[in-house]
Amino acid sequence: MEAVELSTTLNSVGVEISVVLGNATMPMKQLLRMGRGAVIELDSREDEEVWILANNRVVARGEIMVQGDKLAVSVTETLKVTDQITAR
Repeated sequence: MEAVELSTTLNSVGVEISVVLGNATMPMKQLLRMGRGAVIELDSREDEEVWILANNRVVARGEIMVQGDKLAVSVTETLKVTDQITAR
C-alpha cells in the first residue's frame, strides 16, 4: 500500500526543465523595442555544450541535435549534487 502512495506523491511533483543555449547582453531599452520574431544573437556556437537545468539548478550538460525541423537535446553528462551550480 505504501508504494502506491509514494508513486502518487512523486507523480504530483512539478519540475521545470530548461536548457541554456547561450547568453546575450543588451541595454534594456533595446530589449523593450524588440518585437515578436526578433532575433537575439547569443555568445555561443552551434557545437558548444548546453546546460540543462531543473528548477533553476544545473543538473546536466548536453548537446543540441537537429532532427528534421525539430531541435533535441542529448544529455552528455549528469552532474553530481556537489558539482551543481545555481543558475542566476
